[in-house]
Order: sequence, then structure tokens, then C-alpha cells
Amino acid sequence: MIKGAAILALAATLSACGSPNQSQTAALDSATDSTAQVSQSSVTQANAPLNQTQTNQPASTLLQGVSATVYKDANCGCCTEWISYADKAGLQSTYQHPQTLSAVKDRYEVPEQMRSCHTTVTSDGFVFEGHIPAKFMAQFLENPPNDAIGLAVPSMPVGSPGMEYDDKFIPYNVFQLNKDGSYDVYASVDTTQQQS
Repeated sequence: MIKGAAILALAATLSACGSPNQSQTAALDSATDSTAQVSQSSVTQANAPLNQTQTNQPASTLLQGVSATVYKDANCGCCTEWISYADKAGLQSTYQHPQTLSAVKDRYEVPEQMRSCHTTVTSDGFVFEGHIPAKFMAQFLENPPNDAIGLAVPSMPVGSPGMEYDDKFIPYNVFQLNKDGSYDVYASVDTTQQQS
């Protein structure tokens, strides 16, 4: 029963973020095996953004001076949680609710396999797809590779910023999105501590 409740709750989260794309569907399939431990009570609790004690730097300085627009579904709670988290890390964000999120992702050349529930575009044109930790955004922006357009965390990994459920965590990769449409692993996140 708990396993079924966890899967239904994750499905509800995916649907709240708009129509699931291929990577979100894969995440739900993977959740059947990987997140059976998530209890119903943990799924229904409010997502808590990371706080200053969880970061190596004061939260307000990681993305200081970075402004961006976040494109998201109007009803997506996890996107709102990620925006709150990023703003606490210093991001100056605005958000828009486009009629078709996939059109935004197409415009910014986010590969299908790298898509998540929201797309963040900085004022200087870099793309950050999904629940990316502020630490990796800051590292990327400090020295952006010549062949890169941004970073992505595909799907919606449990335990990533904006997707916190109690102390549950599923390891995930942050990918570098390249101008030629390819992508490479930028960072592997195996523990919650590696996000800060």
C-alpha cells in the first residue's frame, strides 16, 4: 500500500507540472523501483527549500547578480519550490506560464532526454533545465564552457532542490547541454551534501 501511494503521489507531482514528457515518464517508471520507500506522509508534506546551514556559502551569495526568467506550468508546486530555493541563493527571478512549455524548451534547444518541469534562462542566455542545485549553476556561470548552452537535471529526482520529501534522496546527474545538441555529465550527485 505504501509503495502504491508513493507512486501515485509522484504521478500527481508530475501531472501538476504539466503533461509529462519522455524523461518524466521514465522517472515515474524508475520511481516504481527506486522510490518505493517514500511513505505517503512524506510525499504530502510541504517541500522545504534548502537553508543557509545546508550550504557552504551563505545562501544569499551563490547566485548573487544573476537574473533569469523561469518558464513553468502555473500549477506546478515543485517549480515554485525551486524558484524559492534559487531566490534564497541570490537569483533574481521572474517567471512566466507559457501555454506550451515544450515550445519554450524547443526554442532554447533543450534535448528531449534532458527535459524536466521548468526551464530557467539567464539574462545572458544560459539555460538551466529542472531542479539544478544553485552550487552547480554558480560554478557553471563562473566559467561557462565555450561549447555549452547550460545545465540540466532531467526528470524530477526526489531530494533535489524543490523535490525534498523528508530525508529521501535518489542520486542523480547534472548534465552539461552542448551547442551541438549533445550532453555530458557535468556532476554526479550521490548524496544531499553534494548539492551544497
